[in-house]
Amino acid sequence: MVPELPEVETIARGLAHAVAGKTIATVTVTLPRVVVAPPGETFATALVGETVVSVGRRGKYVVFALASGRRLAVHLRMTGRLVVQAPGYVEPYPHTHVVMGLSDGSRLSFADARTFGRMRLLAAGDPWDADGGVEPLSEGFTSDAFVSMLDGRRTPIKTFLLDQTRIAGIGNIYACEALWEAGIRPSRPAHKISKPARRRLHGAIRNVLHRSIEARGTSVDDYVDAEGLKGGFQNQLAVYGRLGEPCPRCGKPIVRTVIGQRGTWWCRGCQQ
Repeated sequence: MVPELPEVETIARGLAHAVAGKTIATVTVTLPRVVVAPPGETFATALVGETVVSVGRRGKYVVFALASGRRLAVHLRMTGRLVVQAPGYVEPYPHTHVVMGLSDGSRLSFADARTFGRMRLLAAGDPWDADGGVEPLSEGFTSDAFVSMLDGRRTPIKTFLLDQTRIAGIGNIYACEALWEAGIRPSRPAHKISKPARRRLHGAIRNVLHRSIEARGTSVDDYVDAEGLKGGFQNQLAVYGRLGEPCPRCGKPIVRTVIGQRGTWWCRGCQQ
């Protein structure tokens, strides 16, 4: 599973508490292809001496704001982890490819068993996220705005929700869960969804994301937070990964179909 908005938000909040205000004293890169630096610069050399001002999130990216005005954007992909280890901790974190030693003696490890994740150092003002969609928990993601977004869109609503150029941060888990909560069939063309149903879906998206953040994300595969701990929202999932189990709302068995090459869990009984 690729960490989605709630998981990345949880990681960013944990990192903000653990590393904000600290200076990067050392950087060790053992797998160069997982890091990207501006042309003419070396990733490790450019980061040493930088102070972490804050840590936030953009879509599915963890974003470190640095004192120089640069940013460090990290996409964890399927198995990436950002874990802080306390001062004096000797044992390296498994599958670590980048280690940042911090000014207080702690260290931030970027680990990734499948090596799909990337760390990218951005120059000040780099418009790297200009093509990203609206943040679904932002003030700009209003019910009226979402209703208008679906006008003329003939793709299945599930596919639309996964398009990061439209809405940033929603992935397979939360698309399935929000569509179930709103009672909408995942394969329904977006433009054919009624306005009342669109408003239900808008509310469902925000509700599901907020509840998952409160539970510190969903751990169904590899996700752990900045302390190496699992989330808890997997215990609240209504349809995702529950093939054949009874629907919590109507009791009919959950089915799994494929939409846009992605497994999709839903209920034939109450998602019409």
